Amino acid sequence: MSGEEAPTQQQQPEQQEKKPDEPPPAAAAAADAPQEERSAAPAAEEKTLSFRALVLTGHGGYDKVKLQVKTQSEPRLQPGEVLVRVKACGLNFGELLGRMGMDEMLPSPPVTMGMEGSGVIEAVGEDVKERKVGDRVIVLSLGGMWQEVVVVSASRTFPMPEQMSFEEGAALSVNYVSAYLMLFEMANVRPGKSVLIHMAAVLSGRVACMIQPHETRVMRRAERITGGVGIAASQLCQTVQDVTVFGTASGSKHETIAQGGVTHLIDYRTKDYVAEIRKISPKGVDIVLDPLGGSDSQKGFSLLKPLGTLVVYGATNSVTGPKKNLLAIAKTWYNQLSLNTLKLMPANKAVCGFYLGHIVNEELVSRTMFKLLELYGQGKIKPHIDSCYHFEEVADAMRRMHERLNIGKVILLPEAKKEEEKPKSDPEPVENVEKTEAAVEEKKEEAAEEVKEEKD
Repeated sequence: MSGEEAPTQQQQPEQQEKKPDEPPPAAAAAADAPQEERSAAPAAEEKTLSFRALVLTGHGGYDKVKLQVKTQSEPRLQPGEVLVRVKACGLNFGELLGRMGMDEMLPSPPVTMGMEGSGVIEAVGEDVKERKVGDRVIVLSLGGMWQEVVVVSASRTFPMPEQMSFEEGAALSVNYVSAYLMLFEMANVRPGKSVLIHMAAVLSGRVACMIQPHETRVMRRAERITGGVGIAASQLCQTVQDVTVFGTASGSKHETIAQGGVTHLIDYRTKDYVAEIRKISPKGVDIVLDPLGGSDSQKGFSLLKPLGTLVVYGATNSVTGPKKNLLAIAKTWYNQLSLNTLKLMPANKAVCGFYLGHIVNEELVSRTMFKLLELYGQGKIKPHIDSCYHFEEVADAMRRMHERLNIGKVILLPEAKKEEEKPKSDPEPVENVEKTEAAVEEKKEEAAEEVKEEKD
């Protein structure tokens, strides 16, 4: 559970040594009976726990994450621990990197990934005062959340507001804690400042969590992920007066994003976002949140005003498909921002790196979570759920994120998929797929004919 070994089975009581002077048969029988009962008691009381878990069995494509059913002795909670029945888990880009073998902090397979989730407390250990059985909680862990039950420190659980769904609870912690710490602790966003957020996508209002069937799409390498941190950062900027938000996203997503309050939207696929920002704000921006890396980090640094801050928290430019691409990694590394103090001092700019997994200050994280829950209760922030997938559909969930189709958070549901939820056959999508495949084959044939004609 949560990467820990199952607790050892309770030891059997030791049999008493036989004394030299044998008691009468009746007395011996009476003495032996309780011992037999005591010997049998632990076996009768022994309980096991079976649960479903997503296990990373190796590094590579989607098939490396497998659904398994584990059975182990019922855990003995240590002081300060709680057992949580998980109802929803978050899928983050970091887990995609982990599957591909690009996360050095992840333990070697087999391992269960997942940093965040939500659920119901089923048991509490000693010294747990602020949580009780039946509490609905958000869990922010260091890993192991992609399973039906987890044992975690009570300090890593946070009470869910009554109106919050389990899906929203699973979407709140990693994205919003990251965005809050970058904006308010690192970059010190204040009234009147300007912020560039790559991959920004915002949608206000409650969104239903829908089960999505698999979509057959061709990977668009130039597309960026319209993900949870961008949404969180955009919403948090709106809690500060007169903050101007520049957001980059593909044009196809602008209609959705326009509902959320980003001040200036830029389609980076058809326009040079640096030039577009300069047209609106010739001096540049105060803060850049950069999950892209490579040449985009250089552009972000060039856009900073004096005393501005660049926060780098990812390198998604190095990811072009479901498997590790050494060429893309090398290209991103070659184009990365390179600075020395002699260049940094006269620029009057700050460059920061952020990685949530390395923040060990539980008090800071806890304080941030309670601040976010307060903002949620005030209606100032609200996670946008893009789609939900059962554990059986984890490959489809990862594919959706890899193919840059999501606008918001992708959620994993531990509960087994019910028969009626399985996608029913729909002739229209099948027909579209067949037409697409037929068109591809037709193009191949035309290309082959052209090559043949050129040779002739």
